[in-house]
Amino acid sequence: MNHMRAYGWLLILIAACSCQSGADKKKGVPVIGFVDAFEDNTIAQAKTGFIAALQKNGFSEKDHTVEIIYRNAQGNIPTLTQIVKYFIAEKVDLIASSPSLSTITAIQNTHEIPVFMMVAPEPQLMKVIDAQGKAPANLLGVGENLEYIDTSFALIPQLVKPKKDVLTVGMIYNQSEPQSTEALDRIKALADKLHINMISLPVNTSADVQLVTRSLLNKGIDAFFANPDNTVFASFETIIKACNEAKVPVFTSEAGLVTRGAVAAYGADIYQWGYQAGEQAAQFLKQKSAAGMTWQMVQVRKRVYNPTAARQFNISVPANFEPVQ
Repeated sequence: MNHMRAYGWLLILIAACSCQSGADKKKGVPVIGFVDAFEDNTIAQAKTGFIAALQKNGFSEKDHTVEIIYRNAQGNIPTLTQIVKYFIAEKVDLIASSPSLSTITAIQNTHEIPVFMMVAPEPQLMKVIDAQGKAPANLLGVGENLEYIDTSFALIPQLVKPKKDVLTVGMIYNQSEPQSTEALDRIKALADKLHINMISLPVNTSADVQLVTRSLLNKGIDAFFANPDNTVFASFETIIKACNEAKVPVFTSEAGLVTRGAVAAYGADIYQWGYQAGEQAAQFLKQKSAAGMTWQMVQVRKRVYNPTAARQFNISVPANFEPVQ
């Protein structure tokens, strides 16, 4: 009953916005459909950066030079698909998608409307390339590879002393997310090179995270590594609470998670990630064409640490890491 009521409200909201967006398009004002797959404070920074870049380039809702239809699927896949189909029906000028789940859903449903991704891995890692290794022609925006993970993970043996002879690091991953399984393979290979004992456990949904994290902590890990995984993002408060109670420091490859309690990271700045995607979207709106455009790699990565978390675990972070606010 609750699910049907929520679905009904979604349709009402969609209907309520249809007239306005249609009117704006008649006035020549470009319309952007922005979709988030779920609610997350870190990922939300990408939307803030995206809108800031648009405003800098003269596209502002306040000045009525652009309309942004924002929707959040709240982690519900059927709702996410419905949102994308609504954008297509409204004939938006472009779709902005965050994170990878939104991007994959968008490009599965349209080959005509440009999709500007953010907080997503490169097309190859999302498994969306064709037999010739090419990404969809309408896929633009900003992606990320996994090379930066090496720097983040290699920080752990430098800063954490093992309780026993061998350093043991634990992580959880959603086996249905391509970038998460790719990251796991990369981390396992790196752990072997660094002589680290790696323990990884799969999760299917956010509902599994608390139980699986506690199971991992019961295996005597020395540190927890939060990898680029949407389920990890969505459940990070659950992870950090359990790890803090067990006196296990958390490291990550995602700079945004350091603000939320991880000790340190080397990774993309989520705000700048969205900003970079917004700059490209503004270029598209100005030239009214995607000619000569292609998806880009993340340009801004940061070395950051959380002073409170570092003090809590008596960890001295290298001088080239910046403290988060």
